[in-house]
Amino acid sequence: MLQLLKALQSSMLAKVAGLFFLLLLLCIPLGEIDSINRARGESQREAADELAATYAGRQTMVGPLLLVPYVERWMEPLRDAQGKVIGQEPRSKEMAHVVFPDKLHIEGTMAPQERYRGIFKIPFYTLNAALTGGFTAFDPKAVPHSESDSSIEFKAPFIAFNVSDLRGLDGSPAMTVGSETLRFKQRVPGLADGAWFADGIHAPLTGAALSAWQASTPIAFEMKLGLVGQDTLSIAPIAEETTAHLTSPWAHPSFGGRFLAAERSVTPQGFDAHWRVSSLVTSAREQVRAGLSGRGNAAEAATTQARQNIGPLQTFDVSLAQPINVYSMSTRAGKYGALFIGLVLMAAFMFELFRKLRLHPIQYGLVGLSIALFFLLLLALSEKFAFWMAYAGAATASVALLAVYFSAVLGGWRRGLSFGAFVALLYGALYGLLASESNALLLGALLIFGMLATLMLVTRKVDWYALSRRVEPAPEAQAA
Repeated sequence: MLQLLKALQSSMLAKVAGLFFLLLLLCIPLGEIDSINRARGESQREAADELAATYAGRQTMVGPLLLVPYVERWMEPLRDAQGKVIGQEPRSKEMAHVVFPDKLHIEGTMAPQERYRGIFKIPFYTLNAALTGGFTAFDPKAVPHSESDSSIEFKAPFIAFNVSDLRGLDGSPAMTVGSETLRFKQRVPGLADGAWFADGIHAPLTGAALSAWQASTPIAFEMKLGLVGQDTLSIAPIAEETTAHLTSPWAHPSFGGRFLAAERSVTPQGFDAHWRVSSLVTSAREQVRAGLSGRGNAAEAATTQARQNIGPLQTFDVSLAQPINVYSMSTRAGKYGALFIGLVLMAAFMFELFRKLRLHPIQYGLVGLSIALFFLLLLALSEKFAFWMAYAGAATASVALLAVYFSAVLGGWRRGLSFGAFVALLYGALYGLLASESNALLLGALLIFGMLATLMLVTRKVDWYALSRRVEPAPEAQAA
């Protein structure tokens, strides 16, 4: 039995198998570190949700619209128990005709700001925008009759406007229709509580604006809007032709939604983006109509079903993206953890092989743990400093530790420095993988291929069977 243990100790195959087993064991702390990283990332999202609940959330802007409420009246036959017509019964229902802008142009600036929840930093913006456009002349004949031989009685029209989180309104919007200044009020009248547009604001047409509408002439409008939101602004293209021009000093925008910017310029000084969307290419109008049609429980259910059939509201979006999300970067770095530890253990094994030294499994384990703890140190430092500074600090500490340790283990400071230089090269390669996300797969494949090619070339003349035959030391050497 003792001879078997000595044979295993001197077996090169057993040594390699032991290193692979050690690598598998070191995946356990790597997994725990990844769990910590994911938990911190989830805490960041919870912090963003808390700020959205207490301050303002992401904003979706719809409007302005011109709503014309009306009552449709008709007569229905009144029948007795036998179904015989015995008279006429008056019926009526209240509805609203939606007039979308003919043209809508949005000119705005998004001023970024950052708010903190604990250690987490969440981007917000303040939008200062001018909305200009106009409504075509109102034609009463364009309002459809839902019942035969019915009559329509129109009521006073009003402007409706909605954003997803009204707490973000910076004061009351200032709107001028024609030459009349309108005053906004809470909620949109005539809509059921379940109708999503009901929580918006409205401004009745008065004075010259009402006279222009009654005279069936086109109505121009101008609206000044201040709006605070969390990271993302979405705009529904509801006009016949919707155009927008947004600028911001934020240098890391993310454009999304159904329609991307037609023109955009992103520089270190900020971004400048233009959108042009025609009603021919979007169903946003139908979606808004569905959101306005809720009147009572039955109609509300129909509205919900209509919105489900049409799908989510079509918008064009811009987000103030964080240039580097430390948790996603740390997660990406951790994905290379096992490979990184394997390469360092391979380097230590090569030193043992060619320098004819013997490293104990505990020494290999300490080296692997020092690399695993690099990823934990990177996560902790990145919450306090810029990611590149955190990475440089964690990598420097790890390289210095391994260089000092191997100077003693390998019996010379030159060997320790050369080993530390190899680890520093690996850290530099890993940072290159993280910095070049689009080329990460290519660079990673080249790194693995290069390391394997180097290992094969430097060991191409090694007699592995000879290395497995251990030569017992002479008695004099044992006595010494």
